[in-house]
Amino acid sequence: MDPAAVRALLDAVARGERAVDEALADLRDLPFRDLGFAHVDHHRHLRKGYPEVVLGQGKSAEQIAAILIELRRAQVMERVPILATRVDDAKAEAVLREVPEARHHREARAIVVGERTFEDRGRGTIVVVGAGTSDLWVVEEAALTATLLGNRVERVHDVGVAGIHRLLARRAQLEAATVIVVVAGMEGALPSVVAGLVRKPVIAVPTSVGYGASFGGLAALLGMLNSCASGVTVVNIDNGFGAGYAAALVNARDDGDATDR
Repeated sequence: MDPAAVRALLDAVARGERAVDEALADLRDLPFRDLGFAHVDHHRHLRKGYPEVVLGQGKSAEQIAAILIELRRAQVMERVPILATRVDDAKAEAVLREVPEARHHREARAIVVGERTFEDRGRGTIVVVGAGTSDLWVVEEAALTATLLGNRVERVHDVGVAGIHRLLARRAQLEAATVIVVVAGMEGALPSVVAGLVRKPVIAVPTSVGYGASFGGLAALLGMLNSCASGVTVVNIDNGFGAGYAAALVNARDDGDATDR
């Protein structure tokens, strides 16, 4: 249940439009709802400013759909977008049959329910930088997450260190950002280069892209953790969602949390 729904319910009780017992019934499922295979966290929005996000990986299409439907039911007072990440094409097709109002963002491997007109809630712009086209889905996961949290997002694609002139051509755009998310696989050098160029917080995302000795992204992760450039924070391998969420918190306005919907 979102903050606006709780406030509306309490106001209705105060005005005598809702009985106390009715309000208690509405609040019974406030902490969570037991679906048998999942405990859907209805309290997440009150604590964090944004509803629970569904990790589609490892879940069946039927489970993803059931959780999305339950989260949407709990958000009926305020149409807050609900996000499911790591949903492949086959699962997405099945989920959309059960939740026809959902939208599949194929490049981000994500599903969104309840998308609405964008509302800018951040201090500035988040720039998401991708080293190569093979990193695109992680870039898009980060960008979509930050956008749904109410941030202006710009993307800079395919500017890895193998052709550093491509990055240098976008330096003015990087300088104008409030926070920069940098996504890279292989040796993971790009975040260090970006952090060395600009005075901005850099959130580094290692990806599993690379040949054998990249060890599924471990080489990039270690390279980023050992960055010699100041101001680099590192999330886990392929964790575009975590980077986008963290960037939204960094970009939050001084008068409130940018995720407070």
